[in-house]
Amino acid sequence: QVQPVESGGGLVQAGDSLRLSCAASGGTFRSTTVAWFRQAPGKIRELVGGINKNGGTYSVPSVRGRFTVSSDNAKNTVYLQMSDLKPEDTAVYYCASRPHDTVASNEDAYNSWGRGTQVTVSS
Repeated sequence: QVQPVESGGGLVQAGDSLRLSCAASGGTFRSTTVAWFRQAPGKIRELVGGINKNGGTYSVPSVRGRFTVSSDNAKNTVYLQMSDLKPEDTAVYYCASRPHDTVASNEDAYNSWGRGTQVTVSS
């Protein structure tokens, strides 16, 4: 079973950009859907966006236009490009995969999770 491994988090200022990476360890993301979730302090984990095995992408309305999900199949890596970051984007960002064709908002639909990477946006 592929294990997602996130990287790229850090401390940035409001308005900055950051790119998170999710690498496939022990396998490949081929034939899977990969999604990004985030969990802010005191809040439940929520879907940010994802990419299916056909390359179709989805972002939730709250980040649409600022966050973009993409993939590099040669590198077995999925990216979350974040721009115009806001303090409310501060969270631990997780990558998850599932062996289905669609991005699901329910975290229980995913069977493989990374450990997360912290993104902190200062005002």
